[in-house]
Amino acid sequence: MRLFIAFVAAWMAGAVHAQDCGPDAPCEIDGGSYYLKLPDGNGPHPVLIWYHGANSTGGSIHRGGGLQRDFLAQGYALLAPNGQTRAERSPDRFFFPGRDGSARDDVAFTFAALEHAKTRGNLDLTQLYVSGFSAGGSMAWLLACEAGERLSGMVSVAGALRRPNDTDCSGLVNLPIMQVHGFTDGQVPLEGRAIRDWHQGSVWDALAQARRANGCRSHPDRINVDADFRSRVWDASCTGASVRIDLHDGGHGLPKGWTLRAREFFEQPNPS
Repeated sequence: MRLFIAFVAAWMAGAVHAQDCGPDAPCEIDGGSYYLKLPDGNGPHPVLIWYHGANSTGGSIHRGGGLQRDFLAQGYALLAPNGQTRAERSPDRFFFPGRDGSARDDVAFTFAALEHAKTRGNLDLTQLYVSGFSAGGSMAWLLACEAGERLSGMVSVAGALRRPNDTDCSGLVNLPIMQVHGFTDGQVPLEGRAIRDWHQGSVWDALAQARRANGCRSHPDRINVDADFRSRVWDASCTGASVRIDLHDGGHGLPKGWTLRAREFFEQPNPS
């Protein structure tokens, strides 16, 4: 009987340990941690990489109703790396520099997290998308610039490509790019702002770089206005992938309906 109880206790301890790596706690790997949520079904599942904002965590995928409704419930796996820590901040609050000079190579760490996540779920890395909010949106731009050839699309929300960055953004070639931004955003203005020895980057400059990479003309092919967003779209003129910006009237935040628009953008046919 004692042997049976010991066996059950050991089995339960092993089961609890196996569950420690998501969805309620992060998966620990060399260099940091990440969160993973898998959809129903056997897969293979397309993957959305989600970069959280400053002083947050990848655990935000468990609170993001839009991410769960418009991605997870539609068959996408959600992978959310935790950013780096600051010595002067709480150890459970993270940030993404999204620029050169970072203490950790966040692009390399993202792909290390993906490799680890492949052992936990049936992931289709030929359908790999990235998005993020604020500093996470800047990180999404950096990943697209440096490794866009491994991605199928990028949507940045309230973040731009920060400076300084040595990347030539060759990864933007043939990569669908979408920016979602608040017209009254004062935290990350459309023009960006200087902070000490770095700059948040200009949304306009980043979009121009994406248009050049995809052979789009300077002025939009289409302008759409609805109740919530004003969109400027480059697609018909592009020799590569489409580029667009969706502006809403709000400030620095995640606007209602952005997740559905993002998924529809990812799933539209590539004009190239």
